[in-house]
Amino acid sequence: MAFPLVLGPLVLGIESSCDETAVALVRGDRTILAQRIASQDEAHRPFGGVVPELAARAHADRLAPMIAAVLAEAGVTLNDVDAIAGTAGPGLIGGVMVGLVTAKALAYAADKPLIAVNHLEGHALSPRLADASLQFPYLLLLVSGGHCQLLGVEGVGRYRRLATTIDDAVGEAFDKSAKLLGLGFPGGPALERAARDGDPRRFALPRPLVGSNDPHFSFAGLKSAVLRARAGIADPSDQDIADLAASFQQAATDCLVDRTARAILAFPQASALVVAGGVAANQAIRGALARLAGRYHLPFVAPPLWLCTDNAAMIAWAGLERLALGDTDDLHARARPRWPLDPDAEVARGAGVKA
Repeated sequence: MAFPLVLGPLVLGIESSCDETAVALVRGDRTILAQRIASQDEAHRPFGGVVPELAARAHADRLAPMIAAVLAEAGVTLNDVDAIAGTAGPGLIGGVMVGLVTAKALAYAADKPLIAVNHLEGHALSPRLADASLQFPYLLLLVSGGHCQLLGVEGVGRYRRLATTIDDAVGEAFDKSAKLLGLGFPGGPALERAARDGDPRRFALPRPLVGSNDPHFSFAGLKSAVLRARAGIADPSDQDIADLAASFQQAATDCLVDRTARAILAFPQASALVVAGGVAANQAIRGALARLAGRYHLPFVAPPLWLCTDNAAMIAWAGLERLALGDTDDLHARARPRWPLDPDAEVARGAGVKA
């Protein structure tokens, strides 16, 4: 049965695809009744990156009490919930399985519909949770630690991939560059902070594929250039590191803007330019994309910062969007480490394609 969003169905969302354990209750009128997000930064910081086994164990320990806390804060029970939405991929498969099995157990126990959500679709639809005026179709730049894509979002479940990365995602390049510069974990926010005090013109770093007829992204060469530049400074000062961070951020931003401008021309029916995903929290990138949208007379839409990083509100909202269409899953829905939004997209060249 399809539920019109105006009637306000209630969906419980569960997110566990990487190192954020998250639970949220969202209603069809875009009201977030309650949510919890538990970071694992301290557990992974000694390793300089996410350890999948540690992440999965943390999800298993935290999910049940977080679900209970969210229900209690909202003053509802599982009987009041219309559906359970859980991330089914893509992501670290151990964590995805923990969250999806939990969602299945709740759906079975409460006799509620299950919605197995594509994590990328959660990001893709999250701007519509924050902005009720955003209508399909829109052009989406999806940028995160694992993905860097340009998508024509034509509707719920209808995505046309215009570009992807042929090697590293931009978020991965931020994290690895931050590690090379000794800026700590998580790397992306640390590099952005360092870049605020730096000179983006000091280091002549490459802009891979900028100006190319190839529609895709590439960040591996930029990351390697940061390694070489850092190795060329015998005893770097804080200013050296800040300048290199700023130079990297500017180069990455230039790549994103150039590729997005090309996609605007390739998807002229777009009602807006939208950015989503963890890297969308970067203020320099948001500002550059807003200026790009202005040049093409397009509205620019970006979710609030908290909605850019992994969270369960976006999973619940994606569940609501699908529930409104009567689109649910059975308990045999599988966990997937990879799950492209556009499975029919042409395979891009490159060994490390993030589909």
